[in-house]
Amino acid sequence: MDQSEILKPEQIHDAPKGHPKGLYVLFATEMWERFNYYGMRAILVLFMTKALLFDKAFASNLYGSYTGLVFLTPLIGGFVADKYWGNRRSIITGGLLMALGELLMFACASLYTSNADVSTFLFFSGLGFMIAGNGFFKPNISSMVGQLYPPADKRLDAAYTIFYMGINVGGALGPFICGYFGDTGNPADFKWAFLAAAVAMVFGVVVFINLKDKYVRGPEGAPLGMAPKSETAKAVSPVLVYLALLVFSGICVALLYIDAKVYSYLSYLMLFAVLGIAYMIFTDKTLILIEKKKILVIFIVAFFVVFFWSAFEQAGASLTFFAEESTQRDLGFFTVPASWFSSLNSVFVVTFAPVFAWIWVKMGKKEPSAPTKMALGLMLLAIGYYVIAIGVKDVGAGVKVSMMWLVGMYAFHTWGELCLSPIGLSLVNKLSPLKFASLLMAVWFLANAVANVLGGKLSSLYPDGGKVTVFMGYEMHNLNQFFMLFVVMAGVASALLFILTKWLQKTMTATS
Repeated sequence: MDQSEILKPEQIHDAPKGHPKGLYVLFATEMWERFNYYGMRAILVLFMTKALLFDKAFASNLYGSYTGLVFLTPLIGGFVADKYWGNRRSIITGGLLMALGELLMFACASLYTSNADVSTFLFFSGLGFMIAGNGFFKPNISSMVGQLYPPADKRLDAAYTIFYMGINVGGALGPFICGYFGDTGNPADFKWAFLAAAVAMVFGVVVFINLKDKYVRGPEGAPLGMAPKSETAKAVSPVLVYLALLVFSGICVALLYIDAKVYSYLSYLMLFAVLGIAYMIFTDKTLILIEKKKILVIFIVAFFVVFFWSAFEQAGASLTFFAEESTQRDLGFFTVPASWFSSLNSVFVVTFAPVFAWIWVKMGKKEPSAPTKMALGLMLLAIGYYVIAIGVKDVGAGVKVSMMWLVGMYAFHTWGELCLSPIGLSLVNKLSPLKFASLLMAVWFLANAVANVLGGKLSSLYPDGGKVTVFMGYEMHNLNQFFMLFVVMAGVASALLFILTKWLQKTMTATS
């Protein structure tokens, strides 16, 4: 229906046409930030093992700790934005911290051969600053998309689809560009990948700074993302602000360094946090039984999400090792950088997201419930790992397999993601009592953080150079056995979730 048919005649000239230009400002800002994150992620373990000469197990665990903390700090950044800074300042601050982190990594990659101690300090500092910056950036830019539209605006779903495309355009370009300049076979070139990521992040911040005042405004024309009114009157010294940011970044550096070098505590910290939140919620006497049952659904679904993302996130660790060492990438006229395979997921998301949306609409009343879709996502993930396990079965030592096995696996993984990922946040929002909405969103972020830490630990089991690794009594002597671990893990999780779907669906829709 045309907008003019539902508005009063005197309002017709104000009817919205298309999407507000602010959406495309946020699209571009997020695209360059994702370019930065995924570009750096694609070459991180390669840099650690080929330049810094870390062993694969240590590099994998460090990668897991880094990505795990990336999912934890948004809890702090979101709180600061809501209480003090607003979205705008948080986005700019986060972007600049991430750009600074990339520049520290550039310096690290420039000095690792001449000054190892300084290079190591710069390495952990760079990762710490990126963790801190992501905490301010990630939770704030997505929330601004919805603020561009009036309540119940039918364009909102399409707006988030457009924004999601921005994420994946950046996710596709980042590994491609950073891999082209940095993953050349010469470890000295990794610095150019970090520099490219820094330039992309700065460009995203510049776009946002220059266009936010003109375009990032609400339906009534008021600027979005400003600091809360109750706090704007409280003048805070810029020196104190910058000091606080430096301290926060330093804490992130310390958290990463301690987990990597001193004592691996992150898994226990996250488990303690989940148990603490669960105790706080389920002992609350103001919640009625049906609310507690719906909250239980969130915890159960978050538990299964851990199995999905811990296997899916091998893309930045063990699967990068596999692409580098065991995949035939020589096309005769050009050798495909191992880091480029990290772009496949984003390319496939852009390609297949409209297809999946069409399938769900076409199924109508037969469309699967949210838990069923998630179980299907886990099953597709298991099939993807089965594909790559077949590809390496009975392959002799030193023999490289066709890159089509990796391409096929990433296709199945993306199909699994499209079944599982888009419904997660929506499920939490629908089932959360208003009183605990933010706390239960923290549970969802914690599940992703736990998955990334677990993913790093699983990647450390990669059978390298004839090394035998063991997971809960299961011995892995070769790549086939390593990939079968994920087939079984995701397959069993999928089967259990399929069994639980009817009860979960019934509980989700219960009214009393």
